[in-house]
Amino acid sequence: MDTTLKGALKKAKRKQLLKTIIASIIVVLVLLPPLYKTGNYFAAKGASRLHNQLFLYHAIAEPNIRIDSQVTSSSSTFGGNITTNRSKNINGYLVQWSTLTNSYDWRRHQMDFNEITPGFFHSDTGFLEYDKQTKKKVATFYHPAIKEYYDGIQNELATISQMDNHVAEVAISFDQPYTFQDIQAKIPDNLNIVWLYMTSPIVNESKRPAGAPVYGFNLSDSPNEAYTSFSDALEQYDANGYNETIQAFLHSNNKKPFDEVEILGIMLTGQTKNFKALENQNFIRGASVGATAEIVPYIKPEK
Repeated sequence: MDTTLKGALKKAKRKQLLKTIIASIIVVLVLLPPLYKTGNYFAAKGASRLHNQLFLYHAIAEPNIRIDSQVTSSSSTFGGNITTNRSKNINGYLVQWSTLTNSYDWRRHQMDFNEITPGFFHSDTGFLEYDKQTKKKVATFYHPAIKEYYDGIQNELATISQMDNHVAEVAISFDQPYTFQDIQAKIPDNLNIVWLYMTSPIVNESKRPAGAPVYGFNLSDSPNEAYTSFSDALEQYDANGYNETIQAFLHSNNKKPFDEVEILGIMLTGQTKNFKALENQNFIRGASVGATAEIVPYIKPEK
C-alpha cells in the first residue's frame, strides 16, 4: 500500500473518530437534563417517603418526644440524608434529646433503629436504659402480660419525690389496663398526663432487655381526636400488615370509642415533689424516671 493511500485511510479514521466523539458529546448533552430530572424525581420520592415514615413513627412510638425540625441535608441526584432534631417537654422545660440522621436513595428509605433504640448500661449498683447521644435516662414501661423483667420491675417514685427543685418525667405502668376516665380519676391535678402507653410486643424480657418499641401517643386538649390520629397513623405506618403487635391492637379496638379503649400506662411530667402522692398506689405496677431538669427562676413550670 503506497504512502498516499495510507495517509488517506488515517485521515478518514481521524474524521470518523472525531464524528464519533462529537456525536457522543451531543448525546450526553441531550440526555443529561432528562437524566438529571429523572434522578431528582426518584430522589425526591425517597426523601418524601422517609420524611413521612419518621413523622409516623414519632406519632406512634416515641414517648413524650417532639420533633423540633426535620430537614433534608446532603441531598443529591442519587439520595441524601434527613436530620431530625428532637427534644422533650418536661413540665415546661425543654430537654435536649438525640438527633437522628437517616439516609435515603432511589430505592431505600429505612430508618436507623440503632439510634432510636435506647442503650443499656450495667454497673455495680444497677441497670438503666439511656439515650445514646444525650446519655439521659430513658423511662421504661412494663407490659402487664410480661411477668418477669431483666433487673426486675422498678418503682422509683419514692426516690424522685425526694429530689428537690426539679421537674421530671415518669413512666407509670399499670397493674392492669384502665380506661382514660379511670386514669384521670387516679392522677393528681398537679401532674401532666402527656403520653398514653397503648401496646407493645409481648416478648421475653427476663434474660436481657429486648429493646422492643412501645406504641402510644402524645395527649392533646382533645384526647378523642388524638386517639383517632394515633389509630390512623398506626394503619399508615403498617400499611402492609406485617407488624403483629400493631395489627392485633387495631383488630381488638376496631370501631371502639376512645372511652372504651384500654390503656396500659402513662407518661407523667411535673415537679418532683408532686409525685409523692402516687407512692404506694395499688394501681401502679412500675414507675420509671426518665429525663429531669433543675428548676430555674426564669422558667415557670406548667404545674
